[in-house]
Amino acid sequence: MKTLSLRQMALPAWVQALPMGGVFFLFFALPLLLVVAVSFWPQNEYTLEPGFTWDNYLTLFNGCGSTSELCVTLKTYLSTLKFCVLVWALTLVLGFTLAYFMAFHVQSVAMQTVLFTLLTIPFWTSNVIRMISWIPLLGRNGLVNQTLLDLGLINEPIDWLLYSDFSVVLAFVHLFTTFMMVPIFNSMMKIDRSLLEAADDCGANGWQTLWNVVVPLCRTGILIGSIFVITLVMGDFVTVGVMGGQQIASVGKTIQVQTSYLQFPLAAANAVVLLAVVLMIIAGLNRLVDLRKEL
Repeated sequence: MKTLSLRQMALPAWVQALPMGGVFFLFFALPLLLVVAVSFWPQNEYTLEPGFTWDNYLTLFNGCGSTSELCVTLKTYLSTLKFCVLVWALTLVLGFTLAYFMAFHVQSVAMQTVLFTLLTIPFWTSNVIRMISWIPLLGRNGLVNQTLLDLGLINEPIDWLLYSDFSVVLAFVHLFTTFMMVPIFNSMMKIDRSLLEAADDCGANGWQTLWNVVVPLCRTGILIGSIFVITLVMGDFVTVGVMGGQQIASVGKTIQVQTSYLQFPLAAANAVVLLAVVLMIIAGLNRLVDLRKEL
């Protein structure tokens, strides 16, 4: 009797993928399809019934055709994109610097583990608690203002340290730098150190080696970290609400307010537009780096 090899006894690939595909459909695709469906539901002040209408999207972009002034929706998206670009740039610089130090200047694996543990300690607490911890430092009577007043560097407290664009960006950078650093560090650890020695032998200085060798070989980590940071900032509403003093507009904050007023179809339409914008940004980043090929 002929014995079947393990390869011949294995189930077809599509059968093996069914469990994971079912989980993906149940917890990702189905909720997303429901949000898209609800975005087309009609709604009045009293009822919410299944149906089909474009009114939610028309309401969302009401006044956007005017050339004299930007509509509220476009202003909100531009405000969110502004935070996204600033936070992405700052987290990229900080994350890359930290990753470079840990990958090329910390030789001991034990010390790298200790440093990574220190970096993850803030994640043991709630994001809200981490944001609130900035208030005693940045407020009008906070530690920063009191220190500057005592040193005679300022004559009155600085108002823009808290409940401003500055405080929102600061909190975002505080929260999301690690999400940028870790993928870049993983890419750096895969770099063959002989390439750095070859660059040095060819007479390249430190900056030339960094720009022409390290950065191109880290583009996968930079892309993954960028996707993490961009998606987190674009959908955030808690940080903007707490650090902005409920005075700064963002898309996530708008959706949260709409759901609190039970305007679910309008909030769903806003979420669909937000998803489309984020996907376009990610698609643009993927044009720079073919993530599937790099991985």
